[in-house]
Amino acid sequence: MALQKCGLNLNRARKELQPHGSVSFPCAGYASTYTTAPEEIIPWHWHEELEVGLITEGVMNLRIPGQTFSVQTGDLAILNANILHYAQGAPRCVLQSFVFSPLLLTGNADSIFTEKYIGPLVGCPSFTSIVFQQDIEAAHIFSAAFAALSRDDFAYEFTVRESLSHLMLKLYCQLEPHLQSKQKASTTDNRRVEHMMEFIHEHYQDNISLAEISTAGQVGERECLRCFKRTIGESPIQYLLKYRLMQSAQLLVTAPDTSMADISVACGFDAPSYFAKQFKRFYLCTPKDYRKSRIGT
Repeated sequence: MALQKCGLNLNRARKELQPHGSVSFPCAGYASTYTTAPEEIIPWHWHEELEVGLITEGVMNLRIPGQTFSVQTGDLAILNANILHYAQGAPRCVLQSFVFSPLLLTGNADSIFTEKYIGPLVGCPSFTSIVFQQDIEAAHIFSAAFAALSRDDFAYEFTVRESLSHLMLKLYCQLEPHLQSKQKASTTDNRRVEHMMEFIHEHYQDNISLAEISTAGQVGERECLRCFKRTIGESPIQYLLKYRLMQSAQLLVTAPDTSMADISVACGFDAPSYFAKQFKRFYLCTPKDYRKSRIGT
């Protein structure tokens, strides 16, 4: 089975829509290099699957709401399902990862594996993201499975499922004292930020205000600011600006005949000069140079 191409397809709530694997084998492997460049980061998003990743080179800064991890070469990070996360190289890293449905390990929702192990693990409020630091055994288990999948070895499906089962059991044993709740406790902050992000993604082209963003999360403006800061480490206005710039970068490439002024308006900027200034600050080049470097015109 070839590695899947790593490219996020997100809806307005930042949920990843890209299927990982197939119905018959719900697991996909990815290998990518990440830096601090805007186009080479992993933006805030979430997915219904679990994720296990090994840093093979460099250092990655992994962020989840309210917490940041510095994941070093040889470290293995495990993300629970439905957790907002963001990552970038520090300043560069190579990440190998599996994104997989719990059903890969459990078979079905009524199995003993679901009831006794994976269900409580996925539903554990204490399990958002765990990093196995310099755990040679865990890294070896992961690497054997990743190599088998990437080479399309005979019966790689068994190797991958067995290896991920070992890693989940290892995690289960570590978190066992906390495994009491079978339902995931999505925090109030997470829910509010998801609603406010969805509003931003739907209305970024408009002249939206902090008051409108906070209304989408059913909080006041001060609590909106605190909520964003606690959850993703930046203000809602900063997030809005970055989202507009990322959308503009996409338009520069996908709509090569569209003028800078039209792209500026389409992405919610009041003036082309302000758009150009903020774009250069974020991407370290002008919009024109960015377009030229991507499509050669």
